[in-house]
Amino acid sequence: MTLSLLAERTFERTLDRIIAEARAGDEFEAWVFDDRKTRKTAEEALAAKSVKARIRSAYKPLLHAFLEEIDLDGIAAIEVRYPVHKHAPKNRFRLECYPLAAMVGERRICFVQREDGDFHYDVLLTGTDSSVREVRVFAPNRVHEDPAGEPAVSPTGWIRPAGEAEGERLVTDYEQVYAAAMEAIAAHDWGETEPFFQELNIRIEYPAEDEPLPVGDEVMSLREALHEDLYFSGIEFFTRKTGRAFTDRTLRPGQIVPEVVQGSGEVTLRIELRDFTTDFIPSPDQQLEKATAPLSAEQIAAELAAIGGSSFNASARSGRQIRATYVEGTDIPVMISGGQHANETTGVVGALRAAQILAKRPRAHFTVAPSENPDGYALHQRLRQDNPRHMSHAARYTALGDDLEYRSAENAGPFLFEKAIRLEAKAKTGAALHVNLHGYPSHEWTRPLSGYIPRNFSMWMVPKGFFLVVRYHNGWDKPARALTDAVTRRLAQIPGLIEMNAKQIALFETHAGETGFEMVNGFPCLISEDERGIVPVTLITEYPDETIYGEAFIAGHTAQCETVLAAYEAWQEIMKESGAAIA
Repeated sequence: MTLSLLAERTFERTLDRIIAEARAGDEFEAWVFDDRKTRKTAEEALAAKSVKARIRSAYKPLLHAFLEEIDLDGIAAIEVRYPVHKHAPKNRFRLECYPLAAMVGERRICFVQREDGDFHYDVLLTGTDSSVREVRVFAPNRVHEDPAGEPAVSPTGWIRPAGEAEGERLVTDYEQVYAAAMEAIAAHDWGETEPFFQELNIRIEYPAEDEPLPVGDEVMSLREALHEDLYFSGIEFFTRKTGRAFTDRTLRPGQIVPEVVQGSGEVTLRIELRDFTTDFIPSPDQQLEKATAPLSAEQIAAELAAIGGSSFNASARSGRQIRATYVEGTDIPVMISGGQHANETTGVVGALRAAQILAKRPRAHFTVAPSENPDGYALHQRLRQDNPRHMSHAARYTALGDDLEYRSAENAGPFLFEKAIRLEAKAKTGAALHVNLHGYPSHEWTRPLSGYIPRNFSMWMVPKGFFLVVRYHNGWDKPARALTDAVTRRLAQIPGLIEMNAKQIALFETHAGETGFEMVNGFPCLISEDERGIVPVTLITEYPDETIYGEAFIAGHTAQCETVLAAYEAWQEIMKESGAAIA
C-alpha cells in the first residue's frame, strides 16, 4: 500500500493539564469533551489534591445534567426554557436536548424558547406537591466561522473558578485535534484535478467510551460525533475549494475516511494518503430471512445468483463489481436496488429477499442490483470492526466521494462506474418504476464542532420512523400517488411498524418540531415532482437502520422486502389502468 503522510501529532489530555495545574484549595467548574467515567476519575484526582471541582460535559450539557445531577424523584412536570441564537436554527438548543423527552418517564415535559441567545437552559421542576424548583444549566458555546466559511454556534470547553460569574473558554483536546486535522487538510496542495486522492485517512485515537441511553438505539458517543464532523467538514472543504454549492453532490475528491478509535492515553492524530483497498472483509453466511447484521459481499453475490435470470455487471473505481440480474417476463417491469448509500444495510437484504420471492412467479419481470456501492460497502465493513454501532457516514458515498444518484452519462466523463448498472437496467426493461431502498440513522446524528446540526441534513438527524420519498416526472402524479397509497396500506399491516412510527414521530416532534411530511396511512411521505430520476416514478424507502442489529435488523429488512413486493404488485394494477393514458 502506498502511503503519504500529511500530519502526525499528539495532544495533551485537557483533564491531565487541569489536574497538573490545580493547587490545593482551588475551587472551579469545568466543561470538557470526555465521558462520564473519565470526568469522575478527574474529580477524584483533584479531590486528592484538596481541590474542589465539578467536571461536566460540554457535549449535550442538559442531557448530561439530567443523567448525572438533576434528581427527578417527586417531580411531576418539567419545563425547559432554551435559548435561540441569531446564528443558529431556532430549534438548535431544543434538538441538543434529544432524547430527553423519552427519558423522564411519565412526567410531563415541554420546551419553551427564550427570546435571548444566552448559552444556558432554565429548567423548571414542578413537584407532585406543586412546589417549583428552578435549575440553570450552563451550555458553553462559541460563535465562530466553521470550515465551510459559515457562521456557527458550537459547543466548546469552559472553565469557571468559584466566585466568577462568567469564566472563560477552555480549548479542549477534542477541539484541538479536530482543528489540527482540518488545518492539515487545508494546508496540503491538492492540485486542481478531481479526484484528488484515493483514500484520505484521518486516524484519531481518543479515550472516550460510548454510553448507551435507555431510548431505542440512542448512544452518547464523542468518537462517533467526531467522525461525522471530520467527514462532512472534509466534504465541505473540497466543495468550497472547487467552487460548488454545499448542496452539490457531484464533488469527487476521493474517499475521505476518518477512523476515530478508542484510545487510552494522549490524543493522537495521523493523516495520510493511501491507495484504496480492493477486497472485502469476510463474515459467516446468515439465513437471509433471519439475517441479524449486514451480509458479507460473498453472500450477497451468492444470493443474487440464486435468483437466476441473466446477470450484468459494472465496475466501481476500485475494480470491485456491482452485480445485478435481469429476470425477464410478461409482467410490467420494475427496477429494484439497494445499497446506494452503503452504510444503509437493511435495503440490501430486503432487495434480495423480495427478488427471490418475485423470481418464483411465472410472469415476473424485474432487475435487481442489491448492493450498488461496493466500495462504500467494503469501507463500512472495515469501520464496523472498531465500532459496529457508529453510523460511519464516510461509507455513504462511493470511492470517488460522490453520490452515485447524482452521476449521469452527461456529467460523469470517464467516471460512470456504478451508475452504469442503473442505466443498463433501464435499457433492458424500459421500466417506469424504480424501487430504491435506503435507510438513515437510527439514533441522533450530530456535528458538535461545526454548529451541532448537520448542514443540509437536519431532517435526518433524529429518527422519525419508516418513511417514503416518492418522486415523479411531469404527468405521473396520479400513478405515483396511487402507488404511495397502496404501499403504505400494505406496510400498515406489518406488526409493530405503525407503532414504531408513532413513537419515533412523537419524540421527533417534541424535540425538532413538525416533520413537514404528508401522512399517508400512518406513514410520513414526501411526494413531489422531480425530473432527476432516470425513470418516471421513483419510490425511495427510508428505514431508520444505521447501526441496528438483531431483531431490529430483521424488522428493518422485512419492511424493505414488503415495500418491494407491495410496490411491484400495485404497479401491475396501476399501469394496467393508467398506462395507456400516460403513454
